[in-house]
Amino acid sequence: MQRIAAEPLDVLRTRTSAKWRLYDADVLPLPVAEMDYPLADPIKAALHAAVDRSDTGYSAGSLPVAEAFQGFAATRLGWDVDPTRVTCTADVSMGIVEVLRRVTAPGDGVVITPPIYPPFFDLVTEASGRVVEVPMLGGIDEGWALDLDGIDAAFAAGARAMVLCNPHNPIGLVPAASQLAALADIAARHGVTIVADEVHGPLVQPGVDYTPFLTVSDAAREHGVAVTAATKAFNIAGLKAALIVTASERGDRVRTALPYEVEWRMSQFGSIASIAAFRHGGPWLDGVLASLDDNRRLLAELLADELPGVRYRMPDATYLAWLDLSALGWGDDPAAYALEHARVALGIGPTFGASVGRGHARLNFACTPEVLGEAVTRLADAR
Repeated sequence: MQRIAAEPLDVLRTRTSAKWRLYDADVLPLPVAEMDYPLADPIKAALHAAVDRSDTGYSAGSLPVAEAFQGFAATRLGWDVDPTRVTCTADVSMGIVEVLRRVTAPGDGVVITPPIYPPFFDLVTEASGRVVEVPMLGGIDEGWALDLDGIDAAFAAGARAMVLCNPHNPIGLVPAASQLAALADIAARHGVTIVADEVHGPLVQPGVDYTPFLTVSDAAREHGVAVTAATKAFNIAGLKAALIVTASERGDRVRTALPYEVEWRMSQFGSIASIAAFRHGGPWLDGVLASLDDNRRLLAELLADELPGVRYRMPDATYLAWLDLSALGWGDDPAAYALEHARVALGIGPTFGASVGRGHARLNFACTPEVLGEAVTRLADAR
């Protein structure tokens, strides 16, 4: 497998995206979920062609993106998507909020599973919901699993929806199909909705069994709505396009009740780039996955050699590492210490859930091996 090489720091520092503008030039920025790989050639070509023909108007709706995703989902995810059951919007977060607004009333509880992508807390409140935390079971040593009994109890107590992260950010868990099927049965019993954020689905390592939620059972199709995008797998978050996918009449009623403007929020460049990614980006993605596999293993070796007290479990998906830095004695927020003393920026652990994030941090390893090695050495030297 030909690997895609990440770009060197001198090139990366010419970028103007958040990852490269939020920190001083001496900081290695490893918190923001942007990859350091060059854009896939088919995406570059499609965007350049759009500029050459001055094709910068409004996007032409959901169907072109949905049809491109249909082939990608079938080939890479084992998911039979009906493109007429897809409504596009600007990004996954927006899609989650809009779906929650349709399936909950103000003040209703919405389950999330810390440690979890920090914006989930805000997305629930933006949708006028109330956050109900059901932390993941297990941990770095033994692995994680959804707390199905805890989720069941939360629904029994009145929660009306759940935001599922599949694969899970930041721990890189790919939930087993049996767990997802059991979750769907719980949702059916309580008549609630599972909103599945599956944006990291294409970033599952080969050999790992990944199950899109809507494929797992009739109950999942009835009570689930999936939200996904090309943005994380192909590093095009700034281009603004995502897909809201349903697979039942109940789901369709949720999706078709979305405000008219939700679909118009997808950008033209996001549509063009997503179509190119889904149709022609597979070889590039395979090369990126190979590089990420190298780096997730390299990180384990580096930590064992230089920071043996730091606990880390190799993720089965994503390019994110959830690190337990408690042994270093850097306090509840070791990312703050790392930034000040090592000039390494990490994701702030407590923002992923105060109950489980203290002493932890998230590290983005979608970078060159040299940057990863330098980051670990800096952290080791700061002890």
